[in-house]
Amino acid sequence: METILFVDDEEAILKVATEYFGRKGYHTLAAQSGRDALKLLKSNPVDCCFTDINMPEMDGLELAEALHQHDNTLPVIVMTGFPSLENAIQTIKNGVVDFMVKPVNLKQMELCMRRAIRQRDVFAENLLLKKEIEGKNRLEDLNRELVHKVDELNMLNNILTTFGSIGSTADIFKRAVRITLEIVQAHQAIFFVVNDSVREPFEVASAFTADEEPYGVGRGDGLRGAMTPGEYGTDDLKSVVMEVVSDQIPLLISESSSTHGLGADVLSFMAVPLKIRQKVFGVLTAGIEHGERRFSEKNLYYLSFLTQAAANAIENLALYENIYENLFSTLYGFVNALEARDLYTRQHSNRVTEISIMLGHELGCNSEEIDTLNFAGHLHDIGKIGIRDDILLKPGRLSVPEFEKIKEHPVIGANIVAQMGLWEQERWIIRSHHERFDGTGYPDGISGENIPFLARILAVADVYDAMASDRAYRRRMAHKKIFEFITGGAGQHFDPKVVSAFSRVYHDGLLEKNRA
Repeated sequence: METILFVDDEEAILKVATEYFGRKGYHTLAAQSGRDALKLLKSNPVDCCFTDINMPEMDGLELAEALHQHDNTLPVIVMTGFPSLENAIQTIKNGVVDFMVKPVNLKQMELCMRRAIRQRDVFAENLLLKKEIEGKNRLEDLNRELVHKVDELNMLNNILTTFGSIGSTADIFKRAVRITLEIVQAHQAIFFVVNDSVREPFEVASAFTADEEPYGVGRGDGLRGAMTPGEYGTDDLKSVVMEVVSDQIPLLISESSSTHGLGADVLSFMAVPLKIRQKVFGVLTAGIEHGERRFSEKNLYYLSFLTQAAANAIENLALYENIYENLFSTLYGFVNALEARDLYTRQHSNRVTEISIMLGHELGCNSEEIDTLNFAGHLHDIGKIGIRDDILLKPGRLSVPEFEKIKEHPVIGANIVAQMGLWEQERWIIRSHHERFDGTGYPDGISGENIPFLARILAVADVYDAMASDRAYRRRMAHKKIFEFITGGAGQHFDPKVVSAFSRVYHDGLLEKNRA
């Protein structure tokens, strides 16, 4: 039985691979680095080598080159979780016979290994017959196969990267149907949601080439969003979709026939179920309506790969949103715990957030800026959790050293947010909400336009609520005096534009309602 060498710096991958191939009867060797692999090769004959591409000291490409110098007939298969066209081309130069994208299926690895060993035998034969015409033809075939492999890898990489930076599930559906037209050269692409909650296929996104019309309806602009049930697609098409849901396997109709009920307009058709946690969530379809070209098994493979990439993107997005919400809950819990220490500041962060959002709307902030104010407003004083109670809760005025300690809380808060991996903009707003427009604030002494605009809004809201609240060392101030203080600080303490917005909101009576 053949001897297989596995090289990967991840011990778990080596263990799984060697156990699987060992149970299959192969003799296995394992190394966690390229140098260890070369040492093993000196005393052990090897028939095939699987290697990770990214490893310390000697990467997979360098190892492949060294192995090729040792034995130019030894087949090397490279595995990577980050495919790129540059890596694919480099592997060809280094004598690699195949290129697999992680995560890889163990059965696929075995098939790939068997194919590689067969190719090695063919290659060895070609070495003997290269001066003959048959050898020349075989080398040309091998070259075409390698070129095809590069094209295929480029296609798969294009699919993977297309879902790399998507912010919503709806965008994933739209991107999926759009790229379907490109990769399989379809005239029509539709994504139907159909699962335990949506029992009848419901079309949520569709795309079609500019000169095409959706099955049985008028022409459009090439991309459509969700429509009402029945507007797009016939009942027969939905029946085919339900068959795919029931079977849970991809469908390929190379040549349309009346038995599938798709009509004469559909010359070739594919449908692939999108599964999330092994349950069908929806179905992606593609159709050809004219011309001589028809879908092939390779097209079905590309569409299946695309659908799996879309499913992964949906799961990752859901996981990110869940982690994000949990992280916010944790941070807000810190703020609640902080405010619970001091009865005088309870709900201060909520009121500052509401006033900031009020001023933001008055200043014409967009939805993204309002969301940022909502986040930063709730967490602007989180750094006070790092200030001792004898200073934070002191009933009288602070000494100079005590006030200097209090002035550290914007930096502490910004660092807390930064360590939790949140956005840079929010961090700078939290850090800068005690800066003054004339540059005499803290912690950095920046002034004017150098202070983040949303921090200038937060500064006005923070001062207003602090002055309008009872504190351990003083009673709340009258609204009229607060108004005079803030408007009098325009250009020194506060941004004049924000003060103008504050004045309008004040005269509309919205601030007093906020305190009610």
